[in-house]
Amino acid sequence: MAAADSARDIRLDLFRGLALWFIFIDHIPTNIASWLTVRNYGFSDATEIFVFISGYAAVIAYGRMLEREGWTRSAARIYRRVWQLYVAHILLFVAFSAQIAWVSIARDTPALIEEMELLGLGQNPYRAILEAALLKFRPVNLDVLPLYIVLLAAFPLVLPVVVRWPLAVVAASFVLYAATCRYNWSLPAYPEEKVWYFNPMAWQVVFHVGAACAVLGPQLGWLDRFHRVLTTLAVAFIVFSAFIALSWHYNPLERLVPAWVSRQIYPIDKTNIDVLRFLHFLAVAWLVRWLVPIDAAFLKWPIWQPLRRCGEASLLIFCIGTFLALSGQVVVSHYEDSIMSQIVVSIMGLLIMCLAAYIAAWFKDGTPRAGRRASPPATVPL
Repeated sequence: MAAADSARDIRLDLFRGLALWFIFIDHIPTNIASWLTVRNYGFSDATEIFVFISGYAAVIAYGRMLEREGWTRSAARIYRRVWQLYVAHILLFVAFSAQIAWVSIARDTPALIEEMELLGLGQNPYRAILEAALLKFRPVNLDVLPLYIVLLAAFPLVLPVVVRWPLAVVAASFVLYAATCRYNWSLPAYPEEKVWYFNPMAWQVVFHVGAACAVLGPQLGWLDRFHRVLTTLAVAFIVFSAFIALSWHYNPLERLVPAWVSRQIYPIDKTNIDVLRFLHFLAVAWLVRWLVPIDAAFLKWPIWQPLRRCGEASLLIFCIGTFLALSGQVVVSHYEDSIMSQIVVSIMGLLIMCLAAYIAAWFKDGTPRAGRRASPPATVPL
């Protein structure tokens, strides 16, 4: 398994940190800073980046343990991580719900509870608490962690297969993805008429493609013989995607989109990750692979360290970013969506996230080395 034995790929922490920054910024409605993220320039957004890297990192973190200590030990470590993620999600749910309730009461804005999809908690609190514990009830912006919990909970069954036959896992993943889209399979949510916003049966394709790429590693170099063709196709699709995405904001561009094109591409579903979203992410990933090689000297520039720190403490930073996004929404709303408030809130939120990441790194570095276990050389999952 080449990837697990390779040198630390700091691109994973850097781009995971970047995805966390983008998620925070995008979760603040009407935020002008979101024009600095990828969301407004294509079909995919930071979610695909985050899930792909999580799959890649999961193989690196647990693949070597599988080889050294066997499946039972590695599965136990994975489920320990699943439990940590579950506890983090429940704590975030409680804190987030309390924050929504406090803001709604303090500012006399009951509509916020409906906007954040928390009405069920007031209508039937005992049922809502049960459904929250089952990951079926959650307010807006709390969908990523449940998705990752489900994907990682199934990973012990996938890990021994993907390290031996990664292409077989990719093929099976695409079959499940195609069947999910064809037959509209989904996981039920609460209230009853809802489904999971990020359908794990569809989004698993991004996670497992990431896992397979971690195993294949340098073997993917055979694609380089088609570099010109693939790069041309990737650039063309990214330009097309950017044009369509920008047409959602500018009417003159929308009028240039032929009706037959609109009929073919819409709706671009996020719940089941529409194929256009997935293709756009793959096109971006292909270009990033060429523009940012693993040994690029600029990756170690000090300017990127805040991003890497946030990527290293991804679970902490995700939770903090989710909490701060609602706080930012409240502040921006208080100042009537002024551009200055959006910019200040975005900068302050990122600074707080970076500070938390540096504090987490300081605590980690201060742990007595005698009490540490040997850690994987590359990265750890969320």
